Amino acid sequence: MARSWERMVQRNTQQVNKQRKKQGKETIYASKSASAAKESDIFKGRNIVFPIVLLLLGIMFWVVGSVDDARGSGVLANWLGVVLYFLLAALLFFRRPYLKVERARVSTIKYNRERWLQASEIEKIIVSRSMVSLKYKGKRKQWVFSRFLNRYDTAAMGERLTEFAKANNIEVVYE
Repeated sequence: MARSWERMVQRNTQQVNKQRKKQGKETIYASKSASAAKESDIFKGRNIVFPIVLLLLGIMFWVVGSVDDARGSGVLANWLGVVLYFLLAALLFFRRPYLKVERARVSTIKYNRERWLQASEIEKIIVSRSMVSLKYKGKRKQWVFSRFLNRYDTAAMGERLTEFAKANNIEVVYE
């Protein structure tokens, strides 16, 4: 189905479920949504390194702007830049990166969009103590989930991706 059609069906289902809940009836697709929740696992991380770099850049611009000899010229622009660096650092810190493992695909946020990778598109899964990597078929690209950069629980993630690989006949490499 097209994505717009799926969104329309979800929206209509939510409206009907609200009406049925008010009437005291069971919701539509109640058993289906409970089983769908069991099929997917979400591993959330925390982005720390890049927000710290942005905070340090904001502090650096603040210090440089306060030491500047030419008082009055560009003060507003300097403060605006500093505040925007701090806001961007806060945005990136509070928006948590994740890996969602479903039955036949995985998804994550890359470049402010949710990206999916079907099981048929994955060549191999590389699991190590500090990172998990998913390599595309026929491409050099790969998704890397690191304990250092994004504070993922790579041990639990590696176990779940091993189950995913067995279910979908994907090679798993342990380093």
